[in-house]
Amino acid sequence: MPRFSIVVPVHRVQGYLRECLDSVLGQEYDDFELIAVDDCSPDGCGALLDEFASADQRVHAVHLEQNVGLGRARNAGLERAVGDYVVFLDGDDTLAPGALSAMAARLDATADPDLLVFDYTRTYWDDSRRPNGVAHLLAEKGPDVFPLVDRPSLLGLLQVVWNKAYRRAFLSRHGFTFSAGYYEDVPWTFTALITAERIAVLDRVCIEYRQRRQGGNILSATSRKHFDAFGQYDLVFAHLDAHPELEPWRERLFEKMVDHYLTIYTKPGRLPEQDKAEFFHEAARHYRTRRPDGYRRPGGRRGHRYALLEQDAHLAMRGLHETVRGTRAAQRRAVGAVRGAKRAAMAAHYWAELHRPIEHDLAVFSSYWSRGVTGNPAAIADRLAELAPHIRPVWLIRPDCVDRVPDGTDHVLVGSRAYWSVMARARYFVNDVNFADSVVKRAGQIHVQTHHGTPLKTMGTDQRRYPASTDMDFDRMLRRCDRWDYGLSSNTHSTAVWERVYPSPHTTLETGYPRNDVLARAGATEVDWARRELGLAEGVTALLYMPTHREYESSFAPRLDLARLAETLGPDTVLLVRGHYFYNSAPDYGELRRSGRIRDVGGHPRVETLYLAADGLITDYSSAMFDYAVLDRPIMIYADDWETYSAVRGTYFDLLNEPPGAVARTQDDLEALLTEGVWNSPEAAALRAGFRRRFCQFDDGRAAERVVRRVFLDDNAPVPVTPLELRPVAPAPTRPACVGTEIPRTPAAKEERAR
Repeated sequence: MPRFSIVVPVHRVQGYLRECLDSVLGQEYDDFELIAVDDCSPDGCGALLDEFASADQRVHAVHLEQNVGLGRARNAGLERAVGDYVVFLDGDDTLAPGALSAMAARLDATADPDLLVFDYTRTYWDDSRRPNGVAHLLAEKGPDVFPLVDRPSLLGLLQVVWNKAYRRAFLSRHGFTFSAGYYEDVPWTFTALITAERIAVLDRVCIEYRQRRQGGNILSATSRKHFDAFGQYDLVFAHLDAHPELEPWRERLFEKMVDHYLTIYTKPGRLPEQDKAEFFHEAARHYRTRRPDGYRRPGGRRGHRYALLEQDAHLAMRGLHETVRGTRAAQRRAVGAVRGAKRAAMAAHYWAELHRPIEHDLAVFSSYWSRGVTGNPAAIADRLAELAPHIRPVWLIRPDCVDRVPDGTDHVLVGSRAYWSVMARARYFVNDVNFADSVVKRAGQIHVQTHHGTPLKTMGTDQRRYPASTDMDFDRMLRRCDRWDYGLSSNTHSTAVWERVYPSPHTTLETGYPRNDVLARAGATEVDWARRELGLAEGVTALLYMPTHREYESSFAPRLDLARLAETLGPDTVLLVRGHYFYNSAPDYGELRRSGRIRDVGGHPRVETLYLAADGLITDYSSAMFDYAVLDRPIMIYADDWETYSAVRGTYFDLLNEPPGAVARTQDDLEALLTEGVWNSPEAAALRAGFRRRFCQFDDGRAAERVVRRVFLDDNAPVPVTPLELRPVAPAPTRPACVGTEIPRTPAAKEERAR
């Protein structure tokens, strides 16, 4: 009897099915059976299942005579399952590497609970990835095994069947099966969660949830089948009615039902327009029928929508919805016509706000020109929540970057009325670049410039000596710097540079860089988490390639032949490619990207996670080298155009003579230092040690605390810096002596290398 029965329903997924099945069969943990159910798929899925079944005895192909839908196809697989635990995997999704091993270990550690809930990540057609926005719910502290009543927050997770492993005896004892139709996950997941007596969680990405560019999801289908939601919630409440001991869950599940109905009604593209009124009336009937005794509606806009549904006020709801949509459409049409008037109105609004009192508990944060919630400002905001929770942080976000904002983060859109209000009235401002020229610095407001890297290239007023590198208006730049009250530094080299090139009356705080706290404080747990988030298998060497921006290049074109490098290093090495944020994604490398050996991680929201996961860094002149050095891991410099770069941009020291590790001037050199082990040699470590002594002076893991205490709490008592030799260092993910094998060279190349 296997430990796992993995049930895969299959219908119209032939383009993804092989990858799905390979992700299961390629797991190092092999105590499983794979039951793949062909739901009368009209494409080549059935033949592909037979191919896999004939090649691997763990695969069982089940062919249904007629199409029965996702839920009943799962039932067909469930009927044949004999494993201790059942895991459901959709035919276009994949298991993350190492997922089954992690599940098995967690089940053993928790003495076989009824349910194991684990994490997932969304993977997109363009190779980008998006972590689960509420993954923190899996990391909450508490007992290893518990009933849902002890952690009701788990109801906030995506309620799907495939993010859990179910003890088969538990399913059999309660007779759980899937219903037919759309939203078949609803009755299964809710009833299983509230019924289970023993639940455990695994804070690890186990499923890669594919987001297709088009199709593949019922949420994108306009159909009356969305009416199936009513029958699914009937099953949920029938279960409650049959089990009086579950009565305390009625109110929570009622609100889940109402929110779901309203989502279906309001989301564009789900219901046919002619059927919306009927759906709303049926939802109103369910509301009144299922409303718990003594129930009180929530407040605010949500409660208003509840009230309209309770009253079956479809015309009012439709008017509200259409008003919102119509207003947005009208605004879009009128943008060009009212730009001048809008600027005038905004100016008047801002002027009025500037005459209102400063809000002393309001702090404004921005990072990388308001592109997201990241960097030094994000690390300060995190620490602020712990040490000064009375201060409210608000983030500035560009309208085109709002999808990068984590759920629950208070933010305003740059240029909006709310933006100008907080800019006028906040006491604290934290940014790693400058705020807009139009921002007025009021008496009593405090500006913190965090910077976003240790300078190798010339910065600020020093750039005047290198006119090809910038078109900066230096007078305007200095006026912006005059608003600073504090500037942060991570080493004395930076302090000297910042105070010279930004000559303004600000105070330099030698705190270290707050974003590096996570690197300085990380241990094996954080390293393992980072590897799991990126889906890196155990034993795989990950090399992070981070080239910098060059003013003489208009787009990101890696100076390395990455395909050749990946082939040279072999299948046990993954190249994580992250171009400068000025550029778009890395080029496509076909099969090497599809196999995972070259990964474009340019869209990952936290570069610190990439640092923790990587065994080594390959860069040219990026400030990433200074941050990565905190981890005391190998750094390779690929400086093929050093003379050009230093002449055009200017640098503060000769990187070739003071490197953080091995230096390569050609791709042959780089491949040699990797394949021959030079990159991880004692000589390279000695270079890195000297580099760390110079540039990691203050990065001891308490930088954000220093900033919060000094700036927000007005505490001038120093927080001592831990000496470099006393700081613990996060363990390396793997311990490779070398990578790949010696590469063949032409006689000319060998002669050049000998010289």
